[in-house]
Amino acid sequence: MEAVYQNFLIRNWQPSDRTPVTNIIRSVLAEYHLDFEPRGADCDVVDVENYYLTTKGDFWVIQQDDQLVGTGGYYPVMRGEQAVEIRKMYLLPHVRGLGLGKYLLQQLEKAIAARGFKQIWIETASVLTTAVKLYESCGYQPASKVETPRCDRIYVKQLMKE
Repeated sequence: MEAVYQNFLIRNWQPSDRTPVTNIIRSVLAEYHLDFEPRGADCDVVDVENYYLTTKGDFWVIQQDDQLVGTGGYYPVMRGEQAVEIRKMYLLPHVRGLGLGKYLLQQLEKAIAARGFKQIWIETASVLTTAVKLYESCGYQPASKVETPRCDRIYVKQLMKE
């Protein structure tokens, strides 16, 4: 994957991205008074290879100049029909409000559809108000059975057949 949005490059994760990615996620979570959980909810970013790359998922980073400023990925889940969960969509504060989050979500959806998946699930926390608004404005419907302890909202979207 490689895409350009304004002056941002969205590209595939590389092993050298592990520390900057965990730092981005830790920073954004702290901003909302949520804990980074390397042995819990965030174990997937500590082990991207096993959670994303070997499961027919993808994990991407967003780069501006030489700095990573965001992340996003998905992997298959045993929930619903031919389903994936979008995970770890995080942007640093100085790159929010530019349409980058919506663009990233649309690119993730295109990649997921191209792989033949039929449903997308997203878990989030109510305190992430901008994320909640984004998901709802992009057609995600509230669902039930949140699985991640720090999350209190779950959404699902059915992909249309082309």
